Amino acid sequence: MKNIIIGTAGHIDHGKTTLIRAITGRETDRLKEEKKRGISIDLGFTYFDLPSGKRAGIIDVPGHEKFIRNMLAGVGGMDIVMLVVAADEGVMPQTQEHLDIINLLNIKNGVIVITKAGLVDNDWLNLIQEDIREKVKGTFLEGAEMLVVDSVEGKGIDSLVNTIDNLADLAESRDIHSPVRMPIDRVFTITGFGTVITGTLMEGTIKLEDTLEILPDKIRVRVRSLQVHGKAVEAAYGGQRVAINVANVKKEEIERGQILSQLDSMETTLMIDGRLTVLKSYTRKLENRDRIRLYHGSTEVLARIVLLDKEELLPGESGLVQLRLEEITAVKKGDLNIIRFYSPMETVGGLTVIDPNPKKHKRFDENVIRELKLKETGTPEEILEKQIERYSSEFPDISFMAKTTSHQANYIDELVIKLIKKNAIIKLDCNSIIHKSFYETIKNNTISLLREYHNNNPLRHGMLKEELKSKLLPKIKNKAFDSIIAALSKDMLIKVIGKYVAIIDFEVVLNDNQRKIKEKLEDMYLNNMFATPKIEEVYDSVGFNRNDIDQVMEAMVGKELIKLNQEIILHINAIDEAKTKLKDLINEKGSVSLADFRDLLGTSRKYAVALLEYFDNHKVTKRINDERILY
Repeated sequence: MKNIIIGTAGHIDHGKTTLIRAITGRETDRLKEEKKRGISIDLGFTYFDLPSGKRAGIIDVPGHEKFIRNMLAGVGGMDIVMLVVAADEGVMPQTQEHLDIINLLNIKNGVIVITKAGLVDNDWLNLIQEDIREKVKGTFLEGAEMLVVDSVEGKGIDSLVNTIDNLADLAESRDIHSPVRMPIDRVFTITGFGTVITGTLMEGTIKLEDTLEILPDKIRVRVRSLQVHGKAVEAAYGGQRVAINVANVKKEEIERGQILSQLDSMETTLMIDGRLTVLKSYTRKLENRDRIRLYHGSTEVLARIVLLDKEELLPGESGLVQLRLEEITAVKKGDLNIIRFYSPMETVGGLTVIDPNPKKHKRFDENVIRELKLKETGTPEEILEKQIERYSSEFPDISFMAKTTSHQANYIDELVIKLIKKNAIIKLDCNSIIHKSFYETIKNNTISLLREYHNNNPLRHGMLKEELKSKLLPKIKNKAFDSIIAALSKDMLIKVIGKYVAIIDFEVVLNDNQRKIKEKLEDMYLNNMFATPKIEEVYDSVGFNRNDIDQVMEAMVGKELIKLNQEIILHINAIDEAKTKLKDLINEKGSVSLADFRDLLGTSRKYAVALLEYFDNHKVTKRINDERILY
C-alpha cells in the first residue's frame, strides 16, 4: 500500500491547525504554550483515512517566522502540501517563504486552501484568489485546485478530502528497499518502555529487533517496538510516520536532527558538494565564504559556503558550491536541502547534494568542476566508476562503496558487474574493486621498480616481495598486495619465485667466470650432500673473489641451492633425494623418528633436524610428538 504524508504550509494564524482538526477530528497542538497562545510552535502530527481507504499521515507546521526551523523539520517528508491562506489577510510573508521552501524541495503535489472565507465578501474573496494565482505562477502549485473552506462549520472539507485522495494517487511511492533513513524530529520517554523516537521514514523498511544506528554519533540501537499512526506494527515502510521504542540508548543521548539509519549505510561528513539555486526573490548576492544555515531533514547546521565556479551568486542564479560544515552530519546524493543566511535569517535557496563526502576543493579547478558535473548528471554506472576511481587507493570492497553511495550492496554489485564488463574497473582476488587507471599506474610503477632493480642486481632472482610492497604500496594490507601481485602475474607482467618478484622475461645470465664459480659450487654441494661445507670453506676452495662468489651463490639460492637456515645450504638434488627416502621409509614403517631419519641419510642430528623442519613447513610431513608422518 502507498504511504502518504500530507503537510500544511502558510502564515501564522491562517487556520492550519483548525483545518487539520476539521479534517481529522484530532488536535495537533500538543504543547501547553501552543494551547495557551493559540499558535503552533512545534510540529504537530496526526492521521486520517481517505475515502479510498488509504491512511494518510498529516504534519502541521508552525507559521511564525521565529519557528521556521521547526517548519523545515517537518516539510521535507511531505508528499502533498496544503498551502493555507486566510481570506481576510491573503498572501503574507511566511506564506511566500513557505511556498519558496516547498518549491525548492521539489514537492510536486499540492492544493491551495482558502480559510476564514466567512470573514470577507465575495469581491474581496475574488481578489484574494487572483492574487494567490499570481503568486504561485512558476511553482508546483500553478494550476493546482483552489478550494474555499470554513473549518469551524465544516464547509468545503469533504471536497478538500476528495481532492487530497485524488492527489494521493499521483504521489510517488517511497523506496522501501533502499537503506533505512529517518530524520528524528521527536525524542521522549514512556514509563515502562524507555526511549521513543519519531520521524518520517524517508526510505527503507524497519522491522522489529532490527539493529540500526543513529548518526552522526553512530549510536547502535535495537528496535523494541514500532507504531504507525498509533497502531503497533511489525514493520514500518518508507513514507510512514513512525514511532520507535529503541533499546540501548538514553533519551539524553538523542536529539532532533539526528538520523536513524541502516548500519554502515551512510558516511558522516564535514563537507558537502552540491548545486545551489538562489531564489529569484532573494534580495542580496551570495559571496564566497558567506556563513549560512543548512537545513537537512530535521537538522540545522551552520556552514561556510565556497563558490566553486563563480565569483558570486545573484538572485535566480545557480552554481556549484562546497559547504564547509561546523558540525558533522550525514546526507545522500540527490538530497534537497534549504539554505538560509546566517543573519538575518532569510531563505537563500535550495541545495541539491552532488557529493555527500567530498575532498576539500580549490575554487575554479576545472577538473573538480568537470567531475562534479559528471556526478550531477551522469548515469549510476558513471557515478560509481568515479567513486571507485576516487577510493581505489583504499582498495574498497562492495560494502565500502555501498556505504559511500548510500545504496544497498546488491545494487552496487550489479553496477560493478557492468563496469567490469566494460573494462572500467578490476575486481581483485581479495574482493577489492579498483579503477583500471589505478591498476595501470600500479602496473607501470611495478615494472619500473623491478627493471631498475634487475639492472642494479643482475644475479638476483628478483626483488623481495616485502621490499616491493614497501616501495610500491606501503600502507595497504598484505592480502590486498598479494591480490595485486596475483593480478600482475595473471596478466603475464611479472613472475613470483618463492619470496622474490621479477619481470616476466627476466633471467639471471652468468658470464664465463660466474659460470665457473657456479660449476665449482655445485660440485662442492653435491660431493657430500648431507655434510655441506661452511661458507669460509667455500671461499677457500672455489678460488675466486669473495664478492663474485656471493653474487653467484645468491643467484643459485632458491634454484640449485636451498637455504634451510642461516647455517645450512643444500643442493636441490639433496633435498629431492632426502624427500624420496623419507617418504619410502614412512610408507614402510608408518612414521619415523629424528634418529631414524638421521641414520637413513648418514648425516648429523643438526642436518636431520633442519631437513625435517623444512619438510614440515612445505607440508611433506607432519610432526606428532617425536614422530613424523606424511602430511
